[in-house]
Amino acid sequence: MAAPARAADVVGSSLKLDVVLPALQAIVPRLSLGRHKGDAGKIAVVGGCKEYTGAPFFAGISALKMGADLAHVFCSKGAATVIKSYSPELIVHPTLEESYLLSKLAEKEKEEIKQKVLEEVEKWLPRFDCLVIGPGLGRDPLILDCVAAIIDSAKRDNIPMVIDGDALFLVTNNPELVCGYPLAILTPNFNEYKRLVARIMGPENDVLSNYHDIPDNNIPSLLKVLANRMGGVTIVQKGEKDIISDGNSVLISGFFGSPRRCGGQGDVLSGSIGVFTPWARQFLSQQDQSVTKLVTERLSKNPTLSGAFAGSLLVRKAAATAFSQHKRSTVTTNIIDSLGIR
Repeated sequence: MAAPARAADVVGSSLKLDVVLPALQAIVPRLSLGRHKGDAGKIAVVGGCKEYTGAPFFAGISALKMGADLAHVFCSKGAATVIKSYSPELIVHPTLEESYLLSKLAEKEKEEIKQKVLEEVEKWLPRFDCLVIGPGLGRDPLILDCVAAIIDSAKRDNIPMVIDGDALFLVTNNPELVCGYPLAILTPNFNEYKRLVARIMGPENDVLSNYHDIPDNNIPSLLKVLANRMGGVTIVQKGEKDIISDGNSVLISGFFGSPRRCGGQGDVLSGSIGVFTPWARQFLSQQDQSVTKLVTERLSKNPTLSGAFAGSLLVRKAAATAFSQHKRSTVTTNIIDSLGIR
């Protein structure tokens, strides 16, 4: 009997949910009275500043709605009280420091503060199954410096990370932070993707050197090359269809979706991928190949690719469900409310 077609072969024009759904369902840990708090996932969101407090809340609460047991948020002190007021479900750490509060300090003192921030976050890192870095982060230079150091620490601990929002700005300008790290997942929208292409591939290709001139056709092939050039990171190019590649293969998530483009949907996606990736990693780590065969044949042997595809599919389904009820008035909280609805 021939093996079922892989997701890469069935998406696009011939969508077959009956092929991919059993594989995705296999990844999800079973609920049991014998489980303990944290067994289904402990996720940390790194983001949130005085201007942007909604994004880290969306990412963290989406992780919980998807099935994670605990969600932490590491944010600036100016954002912490606001984020806490949104929900008691999130564990909020007012850890990050913003430059405008420290403008009168000498560089040496700022470096000491940066080190204290890093030490505070590092003592928590071993507890987490995945980091979601970037929602509501902003572009404060001190915060970005701290986040760069946090990324380096997470890599040393082999922690998967989803890079979104302004963390993509950081990585685009400093690609060495994630290049060659297979547990990194980048979630750029179309413009962020083009800037990344220009940064990584532009120096040796005049056509790709200006992100305004990068063509929007044949994205799967170019995305595969980009992910490969970045050393096998997984990239989710969000759009009408979510195109996902780790440099070896390409999955296209075109199921469901919504024509509504309200802000915050990307944060829901990053939080959801942050849950499914460690689930996929744990499932695929099993030694019995007869157990993991369902996922490796129908999706991928790579947990970041499988986790990204699963997160995309579930969020697109939630967006479609929310839009069917609210139409043009759909907002991100409606999508979050629809997470988990069959």
